[in-house]
Amino acid sequence: MSSLLVDNIGELVTNVPGTGEGGPLGIRRRAALLVEEGEVVWVGPAADAPAADRRIDADGAAVLPGFVDSHAHLVFAGDRAAEFAARMAGQPYTGGGIRTTVGATRAASDEELRATVRRLRVEALRQGTTTIEIKSGYGLTVADEARSLRIAAEVSEETTFLGAHVVPAEYADRPDDYVSLVCGPMLAAAAPHARWIDVFCERGAFDADHARAILACGQAVGLGVRVHANQLGPGPGVRLGVELGAASVDHCTHLTDADIDALASTVVDAPSGPQTSTVATLLPGAEFSTRSPYPDARRLLDAGVTVALATDCNPGSSYTSSMPFCVALAVREMRMTPAEAVWAATAGGARALRRTDIGVLRPGARADLVILDAPSHLHLAYRPGVPLIRQVLQNGVPR
Repeated sequence: MSSLLVDNIGELVTNVPGTGEGGPLGIRRRAALLVEEGEVVWVGPAADAPAADRRIDADGAAVLPGFVDSHAHLVFAGDRAAEFAARMAGQPYTGGGIRTTVGATRAASDEELRATVRRLRVEALRQGTTTIEIKSGYGLTVADEARSLRIAAEVSEETTFLGAHVVPAEYADRPDDYVSLVCGPMLAAAAPHARWIDVFCERGAFDADHARAILACGQAVGLGVRVHANQLGPGPGVRLGVELGAASVDHCTHLTDADIDALASTVVDAPSGPQTSTVATLLPGAEFSTRSPYPDARRLLDAGVTVALATDCNPGSSYTSSMPFCVALAVREMRMTPAEAVWAATAGGARALRRTDIGVLRPGARADLVILDAPSHLHLAYRPGVPLIRQVLQNGVPR
């Protein structure tokens, strides 16, 4: 059995409370960790490090769990740079450009879609993302949604059926018929390739009744629930997600007191302390790219709601695959501390995917980790835009 020692770590973020300096990041100083068969098997002081077959010298740098990006749309074709330029010139974002990408995606070959997914997956990995969720949602036919998920599953085990992204043009006057298609033949074709089901519950997309019906059908075939909620304005999405036991409600840009209370009511005990079973996943890249108001992360955190950060990587409203960028935005624009933002981008994303084997560095966890070209996690927000990812290990393998 081959072993790998990551040694001489100046600051090790474990996300194990009560470890080292305490706090949610569980920071250890002058640390090391041992990896065997893709799993962390030992964490402790560098002075006590066991022998190993191979060694990586962190040279005093910070090491943290690989980023967990729990909301991304990588299966698409086409380009919406002109739409971005129009928004920067003052045109408001309405979500209508999704249909432009649907047309391009339907016209693309499998190999064209596969090339885009792989390019973006490699791009995200270079920036420290070791786990990424990938949604369908730009096909919106039975065949195109199924092939989107098959392609997504080639690079990620976290795949989400988003046939209810928008109502496609051919069903514009028959939304009930489209909901029936999503709940019937489309779900049947997509479910074998998906772990989750999602709905864009928003004005101009799907109302609460349609969203509830679609999500319930997904639950009935064993898919977990996620919801695009309250991005463009106040609405029923967050409370619907809580009602259905969603793992995550995503965007959460416009929240009422009732929305916050509903999320806070899902609190459960966990080994690391109380957490909400429904996570609020915030996507600051979307606000950056649409010039929309940022979510109030401070309000959520102060209410005891578990928060995750994700990129929302997509060709229209957030064409970034950089979790470090989202960390910096969260600190600068959403009133999160650097520690809260790093936790949300790692352990928070794992919570949003209901995973306990990622987002942490402790014995038994998957050996997904990032070595920074910096002495502390603080530099992710302190030095925005700087390529600080020195090395990435995924399943214990240097990438």
